[in-house]
Amino acid sequence: MPDQPQNPHAPHAPYMTVLDALTAEIRAGKFKPGEKIPSDAELVQRFGVARMTARRAVGVLRERGLVRTEWGRGTFVIGPAEQTGEGESGE
Repeated sequence: MPDQPQNPHAPHAPYMTVLDALTAEIRAGKFKPGEKIPSDAELVQRFGVARMTARRAVGVLRERGLVRTEWGRGTFVIGPAEQTGEGESGE
């Protein structure tokens, strides 16, 4: 199906609400590079969304290169050096 122009009056997907808020907070410096963002459970509580909705928003942040997830530890904001690949030895 071809892409249709965005309708400003169309319903906003719940994951986009979470995504937009987290993106704005990261860009504003509320969460600095290396800092952990809220867990799925915290996002569910804060935004009143399903767990999968929260996970989808975090997944998009990961795809955009804003965060990285470490299994068993959480999801952390990526610094500029990590985003561009600088500082890695490549060995």
